Amino acid sequence: MNLQLLLAILVGGLFAAGIYLILRRSIVKLIIGLALISHGANLLIFASGRVVRASAPLVAEGQTSLRPPHADPLPQALILTAIVISFGVLAFMMVLVSRAYRALGTDDTDELRETDS
Repeated sequence: MNLQLLLAILVGGLFAAGIYLILRRSIVKLIIGLALISHGANLLIFASGRVVRASAPLVAEGQTSLRPPHADPLPQALILTAIVISFGVLAFMMVLVSRAYRALGTDDTDELRETDS
């Protein structure tokens, strides 16, 4: 099986599982679903950079451009940034959910909506 096809199926599975969990009533499942979607987005960006087993993306001495085949380093740098940002957002959401659970005693989104008024 082609590696690109396998990555595409994995990205689709992560997005599908994430959306399924987001539609559940529990806030904890919502956080897990958002984490799965962020992992799927990171894998999608990584796959767009062409996954190859080749030379490092370094310009050899005396040349002006890269020789193919090479992996694109830009998606890898974007993914590193996205991982750090998604970890920060996920940690912040976990603290908010913990605080809401302690204050209200539930993590059900329907019951949380009733406490608004």
